[in-house]
Amino acid sequence: MLLSSRVFDSNAVSARSLYISTQLLDAAPVQQAHFISPSASAWALSNSRRLLDLSVALLVLAVLGLPMLAIALCVRLTSRGPSFFTQYRVGREDHLFRIYKFRTMTFSSRHNGPGLTRDGDGRITRLGRWLRKLKIDELPQFYNVLRGEMSLVGPRPKLPQYLGIANMPYRPGITGAASLAFRREEDLLRCIHPSQMDDFYNRHIRPLKARIDVRYMCRATFRSDVRLIIATFLSCLRPSTTRANLHRATAHALAFTSTPIQKNGSINSFETAV
Repeated sequence: MLLSSRVFDSNAVSARSLYISTQLLDAAPVQQAHFISPSASAWALSNSRRLLDLSVALLVLAVLGLPMLAIALCVRLTSRGPSFFTQYRVGREDHLFRIYKFRTMTFSSRHNGPGLTRDGDGRITRLGRWLRKLKIDELPQFYNVLRGEMSLVGPRPKLPQYLGIANMPYRPGITGAASLAFRREEDLLRCIHPSQMDDFYNRHIRPLKARIDVRYMCRATFRSDVRLIIATFLSCLRPSTTRANLHRATAHALAFTSTPIQKNGSINSFETAV
């Protein structure tokens, strides 16, 4: 895979959504992109990748098991409701599975309001804001990796109504190319009225995220996965960059090399997807 290491520059990625938010609000709607049974690299479907997933998941759960129990206790004591949030998401080959997260929203809001959240959402608890900011709320998903429902790297598992990649031959991931590029998605959605968020997401964000994920997964290698995991970790620790870096960030985050993709009636070409 001939991806420049600058593609996953953590400074660039952290500012990605802050830049495109001002661009998308005034832009014409992005053409709907819905990929069906996309291709995948040999590494993305290999047993070696699954072995890496298992090894890392076991290590993380063993090392962070006690801290995760402490976080679960804090969530339980600081707001009413269970410590964990569970929800059915779409996984490999459209199979539904139950995803696990630390609960970051008030329990009464579980069935109220839009499925998307934005910065300043009143449903998010005080502790939940910190958990989301550092992505600590995602730690229980290593249990999903252990169960074989998720991978370390892949498209983020979506709710059925937000699905952009159907019949995925690979597992969804804890992190991925699109989730890293859109790490500040909640900041982007802050400017959108709650009643319009679903429409805005489906018209502008979902097609672009699907395209980024599909293009990554058909070129994924061991080295690119490791680089993306490291970039994700660093992006959780580094503060946001200045606006002077925003334009450069967008170019780097989407700097994928073009590779011909087989076209047929069930696969959208990359040239016309967005």
